[in-house]
Amino acid sequence: MDTQQIAPDTEVRTQLMSLSVQNFRNYDACRIDIEAPKVLLLGENGAGKTNLMEAVSLLAPGRGLRRAKAEHLPRVSKGETPATDRPTTGEATTDWPTSDGPNTDWAVSARLSAGGEPMTIGTGVQGGPEVARDGGRESGRRIMRRDGETVSQAEIGRLFSVSWLTPRMDGIFIDSPGSRRRFLDRLVIAFDPAHIGRTSRYEKMLRERATLLSEGRGDQAWFTAIEASLAESAVAVTAARQALIADLNAEAANGWFGFPGVALGLEGQVESWLAEGAALAAEDRFTEEARRRRQSGDAGLGGPHASDMTAANSHSGVQAHLASTGQQKALLIAVVLAHARLQARRLKRPPVLLLDDVVAHLDMTRRGALFDAVDAVGGQTWFSGTDENDFTGLDAQPVRIEASDGTARITQSEDNQ
Repeated sequence: MDTQQIAPDTEVRTQLMSLSVQNFRNYDACRIDIEAPKVLLLGENGAGKTNLMEAVSLLAPGRGLRRAKAEHLPRVSKGETPATDRPTTGEATTDWPTSDGPNTDWAVSARLSAGGEPMTIGTGVQGGPEVARDGGRESGRRIMRRDGETVSQAEIGRLFSVSWLTPRMDGIFIDSPGSRRRFLDRLVIAFDPAHIGRTSRYEKMLRERATLLSEGRGDQAWFTAIEASLAESAVAVTAARQALIADLNAEAANGWFGFPGVALGLEGQVESWLAEGAALAAEDRFTEEARRRRQSGDAGLGGPHASDMTAANSHSGVQAHLASTGQQKALLIAVVLAHARLQARRLKRPPVLLLDDVVAHLDMTRRGALFDAVDAVGGQTWFSGTDENDFTGLDAQPVRIEASDGTARITQSEDNQ
């Protein structure tokens, strides 16, 4: 078992130095000043620990750890929050101006150091139905910013990534294939932000083809063009997934800090074609299959939207979906740790790890192994829990969260404010 330090020097790790939220979930406005590579969120169930982790996850490309729609993220209150109920850490400082409009805007921002370079990144929905930007108007959709400038998700993805484990992921190996595909795509995006565009294009064209078929519209030339573009995107998406799986298998095969070795696989129609020949040949087979099905009246289509990720213990060979609950948990942690190590080694920037209520479900030996493993990865890690005793031996900055009347408040020690 290789337990050596694999991350870059701590001076160049990606680390949040502060986190601000405004009108987000059960937070009115708050800011956390962060002075340590490990943060421990403590509070009762429902206090708002996961909400803060979700805020961090939304700073990276994607829809965050809950995959919530932007319109579901603003704080919902029964009335205006009294000024005396504001957080003890002061008002949040975000990129967004205060809106007097409907309670539809929300914001998350962070000061961080990425590769030794300080910056501010933020995301949110601003100012109700319309917001001003660059002298024009824009609908109130979620946008991302870096140092005050609106940027793409892919641009943020080249600078900063977040990885997480939540209780709802415990059953990922027995959940739907779609949940495993989303998990895998999120891992791919950390190394290849352009994967966001590939998957989006593929899904858009897939919907367009289905609509044309259901409505009886479109001629032969139209379908031929769509299916050729679908084939190109399908092969590119599949190849990117396969490449990362190969790299993760090499990284995770032997196990690490007592967590098991993992062997991942990817099953599907395009995967089998790529195993038999070149990418261009796979594209040709995809377009031929799409044409054949369409002409026979079958609107269905195989492709990366129907693929499935498999996992097994690389030593015992036991498939993850047949393993015990505890073994599945250990395999999932092993995959996330391997992915973080791979980023640390190749990109020289390990992700910010969000471990939501993970420790409570591990025995003492595995807890200690997890604490040692995140130390070795070398990035910033956020833990959450209800009992501080579960984190004995973890050197972390505590952040205590309380909730009253649906509003969360944060307490930090004087040393960390």
